[in-house]
Amino acid sequence: MQEDTTDSGNAESRLFSLVIPVYKNEGSIPALLEALTEVKRRMKAPFEVVFVIDGSPDRCQQLLAASLPGMEFDSQLIALSRNFGSFQAITAGLSQARGEYLGVIAADLQEPPELVLDFRKLLITGEYDVVVGTRAKREDPLLKRIFSAIFWRAYRFIVQKEVPPGGVDVFACTREFAAQLLALRERNTTLVGLIFWLGFRRGEVSYSRRARQHGTSAWSFRRRFRYLLDSAFAFSDLPVRMMSLIGVIGIALSMILGIVILMAKLAGWIEVPGYTATALLIMFFGGLNSLGIGLLGEYVWRTFENTKGRPGFVIARQLKIPGRRQ
Repeated sequence: MQEDTTDSGNAESRLFSLVIPVYKNEGSIPALLEALTEVKRRMKAPFEVVFVIDGSPDRCQQLLAASLPGMEFDSQLIALSRNFGSFQAITAGLSQARGEYLGVIAADLQEPPELVLDFRKLLITGEYDVVVGTRAKREDPLLKRIFSAIFWRAYRFIVQKEVPPGGVDVFACTREFAAQLLALRERNTTLVGLIFWLGFRRGEVSYSRRARQHGTSAWSFRRRFRYLLDSAFAFSDLPVRMMSLIGVIGIALSMILGIVILMAKLAGWIEVPGYTATALLIMFFGGLNSLGIGLLGEYVWRTFENTKGRPGFVIARQLKIPGRRQ
C-alpha cells in the first residue's frame, strides 16, 4: 500500500467515513483500533469511523465504548436493537455517516483496513462513483477456498456476471452513490447485488484476503445459501425461467411416456390397466407442482415483505465520540 499523497484542492478537506459492522468480533477489536489509527495517520485528511453493533452477544460494544474516546479519529458507536444482518447494519452505518466519501470494511481484519487509502485515492480523482475491492488471492483454509470459489461461480452464473470471480465484500463510494443505494428500500436483497445493479462509474482495487486471526466466521453454509437465494430472487428471473423449462420438459416427457404406454398396451405387455402410467405421472407432476408452488411462494412472500413498510433496522443507542486532538 502506498501512502495517500495525491489529494489536492477541495478533495483534501473532504471527510471520509468508514462503516464497520460488528458481530462477534470481540477478539479483533484491539488490533482493529490500532490499524484504524494507522490509517488515520496515513490519510492526512478528516476521517471518522462508524461502528455498528449488530446485536452482537459478546463484549464488542463495551470494549468500543471504553476505547473510542482515546482514539485519534472521530467515531460513532451505533447499537442496533437486535441482529438484523450485515447488510442492514451497513445500511444503518451509511445512513448516519457524515462523510463526502464513504467506505465499508469488516471488523475481522481479513480485509486490510489500509484498503480505504486506495479507495479514497480513486474517489478523489472524480473519475469513479464507487470502488470495490477484488480478491487477488485468499489465505483461508483449502476447503473454505473451494466452497467460496463454487459459491461465487454460481453467483456469477445465476445472478450477475459482472461481479469479480472472487466476489466483493468491501467497497467505497461517493455521497451521491450512497444516497442512491440508501433510496433502494428492498427487503431480502443483497448489498453486492444492489451495488452492481446501480451501475455508475465503477473502479476496482485488488488485494489479498488475510487469514482469520480472531474468532470464527459467522458466514456459514446456511448463510451463504440464503445469500445466493436472496440474490437470485432479487436480481434474476432464472428461477421462473427454469420452472417454465421444467414444465416444457415435463410435457414432452409425458407425451413420450404416453406413446410408450399406448404401444405397450396394444402389445399386451401391461397386465394391470393404467397402474404404471398413473404412478409415474402422479410422482412426476406432483413434484413439479410442489416446486412451482414453492418458487411462486418465494416471490409472493418477498413481495409481501416489501409492502409491510417496516424499517430494515432499528437503532437502539447512538454515541458520537470526537477523536483525541494532537
